[in-house]
Amino acid sequence: MSRPARRAAPPLTLPPWLAHALRAQRGPVPWSAVTRGALAAGPLLLAAVLAGRVSLGVVAAIAAMLAGINDRPGSRRASVKRLGVPALAGAAGLFVGTYAGEHIGAVPLTLLLTGLGLFAGGISAVGPVASGAGTQLLVAAAIGAGMPLPEAGWQRAVAYLAGAVWLLALRLALPTPGSLAGDFRFDGERDAVAAVYDAVGELLEAAGTEQATARRAALTAALDHAQDALTGPRLRRYASSSAERRLHAQYAAALPLAEAATALAWAGEPVPARAWEGPRRLAAAVRDNTHTGPLPAPSRSAAALRALDDALLHAAEAFDRGRGDSDDLHTRRRTAKDLRRAVFGAGGREYGLRVGLCFGASVAIAQALHHAQWYGQHEHWYWLPATAVFLVKPDLGPLASRVLCRAAGTVLGALLFAGFAAVLPRPEGLIALVALSGALIPVATRHFAAQTAVVTVLVLALVMVGGEPQASASRIGETLLACAIVLVVGHLPMPGQRGGGVRQRVAAANRAAYAYLAHVLRESGAHVVGQSDVQVLRESGAQVLGQSDVQALRESEADVPRESGDHTLRVSGVKVLRESGADVLGQSDAQVLREPDANVRRESGDQVPRESGGQPLRKSRPMARRDPDARTPLPSDASDVPNGPGPARSGDRALRWTLRREAYRALAEARTAIALAAAELPALARHTEGAEEVVATLERLVDTTTACAVHLDDSGRLTPWHTAHLAELLEELAQERHRVGLRGPEASDVPLAG
Repeated sequence: MSRPARRAAPPLTLPPWLAHALRAQRGPVPWSAVTRGALAAGPLLLAAVLAGRVSLGVVAAIAAMLAGINDRPGSRRASVKRLGVPALAGAAGLFVGTYAGEHIGAVPLTLLLTGLGLFAGGISAVGPVASGAGTQLLVAAAIGAGMPLPEAGWQRAVAYLAGAVWLLALRLALPTPGSLAGDFRFDGERDAVAAVYDAVGELLEAAGTEQATARRAALTAALDHAQDALTGPRLRRYASSSAERRLHAQYAAALPLAEAATALAWAGEPVPARAWEGPRRLAAAVRDNTHTGPLPAPSRSAAALRALDDALLHAAEAFDRGRGDSDDLHTRRRTAKDLRRAVFGAGGREYGLRVGLCFGASVAIAQALHHAQWYGQHEHWYWLPATAVFLVKPDLGPLASRVLCRAAGTVLGALLFAGFAAVLPRPEGLIALVALSGALIPVATRHFAAQTAVVTVLVLALVMVGGEPQASASRIGETLLACAIVLVVGHLPMPGQRGGGVRQRVAAANRAAYAYLAHVLRESGAHVVGQSDVQVLRESGAQVLGQSDVQALRESEADVPRESGDHTLRVSGVKVLRESGADVLGQSDAQVLREPDANVRRESGDQVPRESGGQPLRKSRPMARRDPDARTPLPSDASDVPNGPGPARSGDRALRWTLRREAYRALAEARTAIALAAAELPALARHTEGAEEVVATLERLVDTTTACAVHLDDSGRLTPWHTAHLAELLEELAQERHRVGLRGPEASDVPLAG
């Protein structure tokens, strides 16, 4: 008699907060950043020691270290803002903290720094650069108030700026190893644009598989990175060199490719291998700064494949033209209203309260311990509030994960430094340790515990060079105390609804998705639903466009001709589109959405072929020079390029791509915020439950809208398949928003872009 089979033990599943703490980023070693790190803090400290200004060298090295933490992959132009803005904020914080610590008492100083924490927390909700600025503002203020130095406040601020500017100069001047194609000043932009074409090819390859959703998210990330790389600060309004204009044109040429690839992935059917060979050859051409050569022409048997074919031809022409003439990066500057909404909205208020309370409490406790001589011979009390700043910021990671990693990293770093301090000669050995730690920071940023360990070694070496005795034991105690403060304050009840940061991101994604949907439907005057379908959409809670959308679209499209109409529709009590002159919602498809047939088949022209057959190779530049009559263009060909010959269509297309980019970017930001919130302890994670489902439905809505845009370009109207999908998604989205208590877009808060 055989024994019954033993059941396999279920796999061990870690709680999200612990799994996040153990997760580390992967990737190749950034040797260029490692080189800059080695040449930053260590040489600055050495120069200061040789010049007899050790304390100023310590300040400059701290600034270079903090700038090194922000030194991430990207373009040189983008690094000016990413490194420069936080450095300016840090210099201001050091100036304020120094004079406040010297001239006011403990209680007024605590109140001042608490208010500074409220301000820094609020502005941190604006975005990554603002968050870095808020971090350096508070850390430098704590150092200025809690690290007595002989120099005046303005001298410290200048030294701080000098340290950050030194690293920024290294970032701008040193070429990236291995980047020898073309002007090395634009190697970051070139890599970013090439990554977009690679992501398009990977998405086309994954069409019809389970990896399609992840590849579409990777394409969004690549487009976001390229957009950031190309939109850095500049002295002139437009790109000044032909190499940069060429990169701008190559990026713009990738947008219709990304749109067609998204539509093909949305169809859920595999595409021929020839379809993704073209984007990959374009990626190689961008990296090598060469011509594209012949490109495989995909089949033209479906709307999305025809759009892909047209986009490939236009991309080849843009590549082989030899110069770029497009400065439109399809991005929109954030207005003062957008910034005010981010700072004073629910997310900004919650962020500011959390940071202000933690920073203020840590300053008060640190001063109390300092005056009680808990530190012994140490005169510096900055470590406790500075540690709290790095722990409390929710956009940098979940609270529990950062507390665990900070505690473990500090203990490891302090023990390592105690061992190094016992054997290294002073000061030359400590200066070498500072240089080594600076070189390790770009690699250590992949995990917060490793970054903390490296930073702990570097800072302890700096302060010992400055004359402070070995302080490993006290730093461990202060770090553990800061962890306890942050955990307690982070779980205190807050005014209003918790999870404000996540809700604000989801609301921004919701507004951006609806603005994109409304524009796509208006762009061609397509009839989607009619007067008789008001009840259908009212029951689904869908609001297609509000009054503020009408005004925003009118202002942004003042120069774009559009069809006139006088349709009025009320959805959930909101008047839509009468004043805009847009014929978005008509009557011809009323029956389609009233009785959507689950078994509706797409038109024969929408079937994606599974085999490409023997399609000819498309020559890039030689074909572009041939007789225009050699190829019969489609009606949409003239307007597929942002600066194409059709003024009305090209203007609409440019705005559409801008809205699509903003919708996908807002969705990616919401996804990131939700992932971080889900990795909090259950007491905090429960406040954002259900938000992930809303964002997933919004992503499907934007994907469907993209497929509709491609089909409208090809045929001028939507099929029952598309309209049924839109109606289903709008109804599903309304139900999910209701379950989690999120509002839909309303006339008072629906801008054109989130």
